Amino acid sequence: VGVQVGGALKNMIAVAAGVADGLGLGSNAVAALITRGLAEMTRLGAALGGRERTLSGLAGLGDLVLTCTGALSRNRAVGLSIGRGERLSDTLARNASIAEGVPTARAAADLARIAGVRMPIVDEVTGILFDGRRPAESLERLLARALTTEED
Repeated sequence: VGVQVGGALKNMIAVAAGVADGLGLGSNAVAALITRGLAEMTRLGAALGGRERTLSGLAGLGDLVLTCTGALSRNRAVGLSIGRGERLSDTLARNASIAEGVPTARAAADLARIAGVRMPIVDEVTGILFDGRRPAESLERLLARALTTEED
């Protein structure tokens, strides 16, 4: 379960990281998204019966860091384009490869609601991709959230 959750949700977090890069928010913003994204992935994985340890290893954190920062990451590239002001439809039409985070967005948000798990990054990415939310405002909301422990 943890491997499946990590494999799907890291793509959503990478879209957010790409948006942050596209907006020019810098490495600290991306690091915050990775850290909070791992917490979201871990909460959902645990709620679905996965082991938290799985998500702190290569199948979770390792893949998350690579997908959020790697130059070849399709999901990060989609977020980067959106952060630079491009429309999702134009970005997807230009790229032959599939960015899995896009079709997974709504399913991840729905699964989080069903499981009763708060996932602000997934909610904001879904809003950016499908509901016309402005990337800068969404990222501002995410990065301005009150400080708390990562377990909350």
